[in-house]
Amino acid sequence: MSTDAVFRPHRWRDLARDLRWWGQDYLYAATAQVRAAGPGRPDDLASGPHRPLVLLPGIYETWRFLEPLANALHARGHPVHVVTGLGSNRRPIVESAGRVAELLVDRDLDDVVLVAHSKGGLIGKQVMAFEPAGARVRAMVAVATPFGGSRYSRLMPTPSLRAFRSGDATMRALGASAAVNARIVSVYGAFDPHIPEGSELAGARNVRLEGGGHFRVLADPRVIAEVIRAAE
Repeated sequence: MSTDAVFRPHRWRDLARDLRWWGQDYLYAATAQVRAAGPGRPDDLASGPHRPLVLLPGIYETWRFLEPLANALHARGHPVHVVTGLGSNRRPIVESAGRVAELLVDRDLDDVVLVAHSKGGLIGKQVMAFEPAGARVRAMVAVATPFGGSRYSRLMPTPSLRAFRSGDATMRALGASAAVNARIVSVYGAFDPHIPEGSELAGARNVRLEGGGHFRVLADPRVIAEVIRAAE
């Protein structure tokens, strides 16, 4: 019996598992987008005695996409700050990082932990590596972030999605800025339909989850645990 014949059933099982995760992922994303359709009350989250956190959502996500995570962390006593100027997060990474830096300065936040999803992790790293206000950031927990880019990006219809190409100037600059990686926790699933390259970041604390997906991994208890580890 050939080796290929021996391993083919495993490959089919893996494919079936990945397709199941993919379907669950988009169901989670659709539900979250419906929940996040309203304006919300970000100021209600900005109080608390413990280390401050700043939310950085992914592309086409408002801060409310991360609201369940924000509520859980606020309940532990952390002030959670929202960069409302990001809107649905379609602006270039460098411009968005500038808005995050402005919030850190305007609110005089220090010793901050950034809590990011997908593109939000790139924005956070841009702040840490290139903005003077990056000195105010203690650490970042980035979930499902394409630190090495995504090969699918070049096929996307909008410039904001094509910006995740590994050859993009901003992506190259972020990749070369390895000094801040030690302050980053990269959390990612066993399978990510949007980032086939994965989210492992050299020099960072890398946490691979048992489950898969790009969105539904936000609900994994390990995400909150890693934020708590970084913040407390």
